[in-house]
Amino acid sequence: MYWANFLHIYQPRSQQPDILEQVVLQSYRPLIENTLKHAGARYTLNINGSLLELFDKYGYHDLIEGLAEAGRQGKIEFTGSAKYHALLPFLSPREMRRQIDINNETLKRYLGDAYKPRGFFLPEMAYSPEVAPVIAEAGFEWVILDEIAYNGKTGAVDYTKLYQIEGTDLRVFFRERRMSNLIMSAVVRDVEQLEKAMADELASKRYVVTGMDGETFGHHRPGLENLLFEIFDTPELNLVQISELAEHYKTVEKVSPISSTWASSERDISEGIQFISWKDPRNDIHKLQWKLRDFTLAEFYKLAADDPEWPRSRAQMDSALASDQFFWASAKPWWSIEMIEEGAAALLDILQHLPGIHPDRFAEGELYYHQILAMAFDWKRSGKILAIEQKQQSSLRIPFKERTLEAGGAETAVYHAFIDMMKQQETEAAARRDYEAAVLWRDAVYKIEHKTDIYEAIHAVDLLRIKLTNDYVEKMIDKYKTAYNNIRGGQPEQRGA
Repeated sequence: MYWANFLHIYQPRSQQPDILEQVVLQSYRPLIENTLKHAGARYTLNINGSLLELFDKYGYHDLIEGLAEAGRQGKIEFTGSAKYHALLPFLSPREMRRQIDINNETLKRYLGDAYKPRGFFLPEMAYSPEVAPVIAEAGFEWVILDEIAYNGKTGAVDYTKLYQIEGTDLRVFFRERRMSNLIMSAVVRDVEQLEKAMADELASKRYVVTGMDGETFGHHRPGLENLLFEIFDTPELNLVQISELAEHYKTVEKVSPISSTWASSERDISEGIQFISWKDPRNDIHKLQWKLRDFTLAEFYKLAADDPEWPRSRAQMDSALASDQFFWASAKPWWSIEMIEEGAAALLDILQHLPGIHPDRFAEGELYYHQILAMAFDWKRSGKILAIEQKQQSSLRIPFKERTLEAGGAETAVYHAFIDMMKQQETEAAARRDYEAAVLWRDAVYKIEHKTDIYEAIHAVDLLRIKLTNDYVEKMIDKYKTAYNNIRGGQPEQRGA
């Protein structure tokens, strides 16, 4: 087995200095310092140019120098991306290429010869077929996408093969959800637990590609950075960078990835709403935001490239294409009036300072701005945001016991399989004196049995699926279903309790 771990670090271009400082102290600095410290550190990293500019602006020059040194030592392989974290599927090829080029220029300026990207990271792994030719023409050899992009399903990728996007020379590597979620959820916190969860992978000749936010380590998950540093010191895990996988695997299959993001569900894709967090067809704020963005772009294109004001307006337009304002207007569950206003204000400011813009055109753009803000405040005051949140929660609040045991039939086997697997996890955790984990599984069983599991942020069943291999879980379920089929009669009602 070879393991290629991909990390992505990013902050909005206007991130508050105090929040940036927290992330630097909790995550970025420990990550970079330990990458340099540990001889076995080896991974692929995306850092957007806008974050490097924030490091420079607020005096975190040690981070820039550390990244460059780690790159020169070969411990970090950097990727290309869009400088301001714009969603490329919603840009024209012209704007896609500009985001890519200015990102390259920025990373080259700060990282020097350490920046030699062969691969490309799409912000949010947001892919559509239109972006592949642009990435290929920009000179990149590969792109990383979520495994759901393979065919709209998870678990379909063969990790003994390499993949090439049909009609291009661009390779595509698919991020595996199970292993990525295993680490991000902090279900495992040391290498011993990780190796048990990866037993099948470690014994195989396949490769693993994981992908996650770098802020997971230390900022989102305090203490989890220690697992990453322990991984660096474990040669059995065979850490490689993504570009190196082509040295070990030669079979290549041509594929046509489907439009998706690393957050897309199978249901999202089947319903055609895979970009729902940024462009929800039922979200009227999103509709207004995209109208203002497209309107501003159209007005900007009227400005001649030799106009003295063009460089300033162009730079403003580049940063205003960031995806953050749309994400924070999704309300599923992300919501921030401040981020919504900031995104709209950035576009309005471009219009306001465009030389020669007709007053009526500026008034139209200003109307979009006010409509966005008015609707955002109305959603908040009217309770719509709360209602959306409650609807989301209620859709998930069907107790596991009702969905399985009380549903009857073969689903009773599913219930008993999961209960027994959780009890086994409790016993094993107690035996190794991991009492925190033992209590987690003990309480999970109690909550499921008493139907209070609907209040869990992460359901114990999902945790179990992350912790154990999918094959193991499915075998256990099949085992219980077989036992059920062996005892049930031709008519279920003929057999008593």
